[in-house]
Amino acid sequence: MRIGLVGLGRIGAFHAETLVALPAVETLVVTDARADVVAEVAARLRGTGAAVETCRPEELLEAGIDGLVVATATNGHAEWIRRGIDAGVATFCEKPVAGDLDEIIELARLDAASETPVHIGHQRRFDAGFARARDAVASGELGFVHTIRANTHDQAPPPAEFIPTSGGIFRDCGVHDFDAIRFVTGHEIASVYAVGANKGADFFAAAGDVDTGAAVLTLDDDTLVLMSTTRYNGGGHDVRMEVMGERGTVTAGLDHSLAMVSAEPDVDFPRGPQVWSFMERFQPAYRAELTAFCEVAAGRLESPCTIADSLEAFRVAEACELSRAQRRPVALTEIRGL
Repeated sequence: MRIGLVGLGRIGAFHAETLVALPAVETLVVTDARADVVAEVAARLRGTGAAVETCRPEELLEAGIDGLVVATATNGHAEWIRRGIDAGVATFCEKPVAGDLDEIIELARLDAASETPVHIGHQRRFDAGFARARDAVASGELGFVHTIRANTHDQAPPPAEFIPTSGGIFRDCGVHDFDAIRFVTGHEIASVYAVGANKGADFFAAAGDVDTGAAVLTLDDDTLVLMSTTRYNGGGHDVRMEVMGERGTVTAGLDHSLAMVSAEPDVDFPRGPQVWSFMERFQPAYRAELTAFCEVAAGRLESPCTIADSLEAFRVAEACELSRAQRRPVALTEIRGL
């Protein structure tokens, strides 16, 4: 099939390399507002033997594509999702759907009324460890689940210019945990209490953000979740989820790349090597995710993560930011939804 890709920044270029390696993708059509970037990426991919075409952004949906992958900056996501739906082209879009809650709600309603599938990129749903944790919960292997620990710890901060447009640490980083919690447990988050702090670079506080956040979440079945996120984890990129039940505990992300050192004598775990970015940590999950999107575009699979799913994770992030700002618990009933 022919897949179109708009946006060739860091994640877009990464997706391009993944897509051309998929058996289902015969031709990749790439575009970006920066013509020089399009030429550079296309030349590099063609050097691997891949079939790659280029076009201007306004020509992409007229290029005979079977599916659209949106990897632009966040402020372009909503427009391209609308274009994909209007053109009847199955669309994959990186999270977030948009930077504004009202716009995400509007798009979720548009998606629900359309027969054109939209798949939002929450790649942890395709990670083997998170899938195993989901199965352990669904099968009853753990008995009742009482506590979850979830964390997203970046090895190093993003560029300073990114922070003012990121939406804050809970919308940018924590939203992945919120979606994964819903995915693994099958339950909704009912209330949050969130805090944040700054000990690193001044640009976080200058943007009204924090470099480290934590939250206590209560699910609708009274499961308690302890969640943490930070921009400073120099030992490596660390994403984990521990799911604790009456009969046992399973953990996603507990392997030899774990970005920590044991303080116990005679313990050689983890042996390394560590991973240093989310792209390295979740490379197999991204491949599985885009493979699934090809199945969606071919009409053989329903969207594994809809705009409505992404909306629920974003609502939790909104609640956490409100909780942090007002220093109080926030019920999800306070946050607008469908």
